[in-house]
Amino acid sequence: MSTRTTGTEEATIAGSLLLAHPDLSDGNFRRTVVLISAHTREDGALGVVMNRPLDRTLGEVHGEFAFGPLASVKLYSGGPVATEQMLLSAWQWNADTGVFRLHFGISAEKATELLETEPGTEVRGFLGYAGWTGGQLENELKHKSWVVAPIETPDFQQSSGETLWKRLIASIKPDLLLGADAPDDPSMN
Repeated sequence: MSTRTTGTEEATIAGSLLLAHPDLSDGNFRRTVVLISAHTREDGALGVVMNRPLDRTLGEVHGEFAFGPLASVKLYSGGPVATEQMLLSAWQWNADTGVFRLHFGISAEKATELLETEPGTEVRGFLGYAGWTGGQLENELKHKSWVVAPIETPDFQQSSGETLWKRLIASIKPDLLLGADAPDDPSMN
C-alpha cells in the first residue's frame, strides 16, 4: 500500500488513487477509480469517483453557468454520498517537476480563477462523493478490496469509464488484469 507520512503524522493515502479490485462487486464502486482528497485513520476518507462521466456539462445542468467560463466543465458521478450535492475540483500536473496539485471542493469563483491564471488546469464537477468513516477504508484495504495507486502521470485524465480503470489496474497490478477482463456475468464467457 502506498502511503505518505510526515514526521508525527500518521500514514495517509490522500492524494492517491484507489482502484477497485476486480473482485469488488459493490455496485457503488465496481471498476471505479477514486481520487482520495483527504484521509486519516481516525476521521476516515473522502474522495470522488473519477471514471463515471455523466455525459453532461455544468452549463447544461446549472443554468447560471450556461454562458460562463465553467459552462463546458464535465460532470461525473462522484460517489454514492450526497448525490444531489455538486463538488468542483481542479488539478494541475507539472510534467517538469512531476507534481500533482489538487484543489478539492472549491467555489465556482476559485475554479474560474484557476482556469484563467493556471495553464493546464483541469476542472471537473462531481455529483456526490465517496466517503469512509474512521477505520473503514483501512479495513477494506486489509481485505484487498482496493489497490492504492500513486498519481504519477496525468494519464488518468485521458480516458474514462472502465477503460481508465483497466489501464490503471494493468499498469499497477498486471497480475489482476485477467480478473479485470472477466465478464460481469461468467455465463457469458
